[in-house]
Amino acid sequence: MPTEIKVPQLGESITTATLARWLKREGEPVAADEPVAELETDKVTVEVNAPAAGVLAEIAVAEGGEVEVGATLANLIEGDGAAKPTERPAANPSGGVNPPPRPSGPVARPAAPPPSAPAALPAAAKLMAENKLAAEQLGAGSGKDGRITKGDVLAFLKAGPSESAGAPQPAAKAPRALEEGEERVRMTRLRRTIASRLKEAQNNAAMLTTFNEVDLSAAMALRQEYRDAFEKKHAGARLGFMSFFVRATIAALKEFPAVNAEIDGDDIIYKNYVHMGIAVGGPNGLVVPVIRHADRMGFAEIEKTIADFGKRARAGTLKLEELTGGSFSITNGGVYGSLMSTPILNPPQSAILGMHKIQERPVAIAGKVEIRPMMYLAVSYDHRIVDGKEAVSFLVRIKEGVEDPRRLLLDL
Repeated sequence: MPTEIKVPQLGESITTATLARWLKREGEPVAADEPVAELETDKVTVEVNAPAAGVLAEIAVAEGGEVEVGATLANLIEGDGAAKPTERPAANPSGGVNPPPRPSGPVARPAAPPPSAPAALPAAAKLMAENKLAAEQLGAGSGKDGRITKGDVLAFLKAGPSESAGAPQPAAKAPRALEEGEERVRMTRLRRTIASRLKEAQNNAAMLTTFNEVDLSAAMALRQEYRDAFEKKHAGARLGFMSFFVRATIAALKEFPAVNAEIDGDDIIYKNYVHMGIAVGGPNGLVVPVIRHADRMGFAEIEKTIADFGKRARAGTLKLEELTGGSFSITNGGVYGSLMSTPILNPPQSAILGMHKIQERPVAIAGKVEIRPMMYLAVSYDHRIVDGKEAVSFLVRIKEGVEDPRRLLLDL
């Protein structure tokens, strides 16, 4: 009896994914727990493993197709892979399967949709029917070959008032013709999600940014003095600057809890913990894995966790549950050479800290000009929940903690 390979649970609030590619082909033998396909979600790429050993047969979803949690991707049959199964349904690009051949002769068939009506994936078609939407109203979708996805329908419903759903809408703008030397590549699901969330943050939050600068002389001296002993005692942990900023931020969040809170409708949810998001660059874009209960960790555990996140982000092996639930985020554009920038909120969080490049600059110290290692800091915040005074004071506390690390040890 065939064994079904199904779309696994994909994490919090994620119900659909795109089948990025098949790692095995029909007729190939597969070992138990061997990866057979990759799914691209809004956050990460997930491998789908074979539930048992067998031969891959009856692929039901082509590469680029959108699938829902629990949907069947393919079947496994017993055998050694010498031959492919016969008379099986062939996969079609929309994610379904073509029916088996019918007997010859006249057969009544439904009329084909007009060329102007873009095809919709099953989940999108169901949602369109529930909201009485026609394909022409949405225009070309973001799925493969212009197919309408569930995300396209949700975006359409969110963008316009519900009472206008049944009214004809202007046709979608046709893609422009390419010039010589240009090529068109569809955005990945992750890149589309990043773009959507950044725009959402700009549209929904009253976002402002405050700046300051921090003198890293004391932190660098402390790091230089204790780095070897620290790394010897805590195997696998390197004493970097991120742990200083994480610990300083945690101390500041305890003093200003609104910066660690979020808005839910007409309510404010205050959090008696710190789940610290750390932005790291991956092969497909920026992701923000979360250090859960960072307020309970010391320098060594923070450094180990951040190093592990960076390594697995580059390898594309972060887990979905590691990318959700953050209460505050830190992004370090300085690793790419950024001198100053304005970080964008990571909804539903109310603030984000931006770190930048360490640069030696002349500063006035006790009436004298000295060259010090300086870094510009930026905190973007949602003014609906965080007042300007709180945001400025919050950033000053971070500055004080990094400039005098003894404050972090004494919880001052």
